[in-house]
Amino acid sequence: MFQLGKTIVSEDIIEKDFVCNLSACGGACCVDGEAGAPLDKEEIKILEEIYPKVKPFLRQEGIDVIEKEGTWVTSEWGELETPLIGGKDCAYVIFDEKKTALCGIEEAYNSGEIEWKKPVSCHLYPIRVKDYSEFAAVNYHKWEICDDACSLGKELQVPVYKFVKQALVRKFGQNWYDELEKVAEKHLK
Repeated sequence: MFQLGKTIVSEDIIEKDFVCNLSACGGACCVDGEAGAPLDKEEIKILEEIYPKVKPFLRQEGIDVIEKEGTWVTSEWGELETPLIGGKDCAYVIFDEKKTALCGIEEAYNSGEIEWKKPVSCHLYPIRVKDYSEFAAVNYHKWEICDDACSLGKELQVPVYKFVKQALVRKFGQNWYDELEKVAEKHLK
């Protein structure tokens, strides 16, 4: 672990390799698990505002859940997250013709309907950020459904932090990312 500003960062994000391999996993991170995507307070307001523009991109099952439970929910542990369809699929997940899970929010973004790509927790994956009162912990989340992404990352020699560069800049800013690159260069020598 090392400190960058008000973050404590796991060395795994520098040492591990990762490149999403949707053709291998089918977007399993959007449909497997026991919780929706983590959200922060600013994001729940955004979801409420953009929902009318995102709705046409969603499956009926997702629309039904969102209109019953809301654009976001609070878990039993008090965490803000996206609602789930039947305790499994994210309510915002859609599928392409190959049955690969995609994000309906991101599809609306890609179509120019909205200016917000998707929740930052999804954009950052496989990095998870946990905010504490004095700092944020930045960790690599290892999940067996991403073994193919780890293999592809290793083959292409792309460390986690480079794979999620855009999301890290979005979350922490360009200066923070530039400092991370300096640490990575020193660390990997």
